[in-house]
Amino acid sequence: MSKPVLRYLSREDVESLSVPMEDIIEAVEAALREKGEGTAEMPPKPGVHPKTDSFIHAMPAYLAGLQAAGLKWVSGFPQNPQKGLPYISGLFVLNDVETGLPLSVMDCAWITGVRTGAASAVAAKFLARPDSRTMGVVACGLQGRTNLEAMACLFPLERIFAYDIDRSVSERYSSEMGEKLGLEVTPVYRLQDAVKGLDLVVTSGPILKEPTPSIPAGWLAPGSFACPLDFDSFWTGDAFREVDRLATDDLGQLSYYRGVGYFSDTPEPDADLGDIVAGRVPGREGSGERTMSLNLGLAIEDVASARLIYEKALENGVGTELPL
Repeated sequence: MSKPVLRYLSREDVESLSVPMEDIIEAVEAALREKGEGTAEMPPKPGVHPKTDSFIHAMPAYLAGLQAAGLKWVSGFPQNPQKGLPYISGLFVLNDVETGLPLSVMDCAWITGVRTGAASAVAAKFLARPDSRTMGVVACGLQGRTNLEAMACLFPLERIFAYDIDRSVSERYSSEMGEKLGLEVTPVYRLQDAVKGLDLVVTSGPILKEPTPSIPAGWLAPGSFACPLDFDSFWTGDAFREVDRLATDDLGQLSYYRGVGYFSDTPEPDADLGDIVAGRVPGREGSGERTMSLNLGLAIEDVASARLIYEKALENGVGTELPL
């Protein structure tokens, strides 16, 4: 028997594989369906918090249908960009489900960004109007980019409005994403211009334990869909309560976060996104409904995405083999 080896994939390795967003969306949808059907194992993510509004989380999961298991050790430090460092960083460990041996260790920054965008798109597939053509992006970092790319895979987008507290960031985002996707992307300099009257809205600022949210009730139009990726940092309690159909990607994790001080003014969701994807409960039921998916980020999405990356790395001989 050959000695087991570990394949190390740097961020450059992972990005060089260019796994299509469409494939990530398909994998994330399959993972969420497994969750709804009860064939996924995903304990609440434990973590430590060395600095205010920072986190280092362990995110393990197993998907029986995809035969994939692993753990992401990921950090988010909102002060990092001021130091020229990424907000999100970490590593993912993929395991062999037959032996338990680690197969690969890979950078998780690209995975986190892309699978998060894919999860938003899957939520929108079931909760947004299929003819959605306009989108607002609030916070134009990595998540703003991957979420727009993912939404563009599923919806006939025509006009996108991008807002960031740093005007130069929203302007650069608009230019680069417009050219990349062949879409009309316009920078806006008031928060409401990236929310009001738009079909799809994604917010992705830093996660804050004591936020001062600035999106009130009345901004999200009837028939629109929103996906907060920053917990309740942007959306007021009244804005959440105004929503006709409020889902979350994991009811258990939301309850956990509520218990440690987050979501103090956020109502209980109507449904778990996995149950919606699995067809156990309905998604959007009327064209005039305001809908929202409060996505917290799930380890099953990382596992499904990492499996794709590992398989493609093997096919293409990418990465460095290390002895165990």
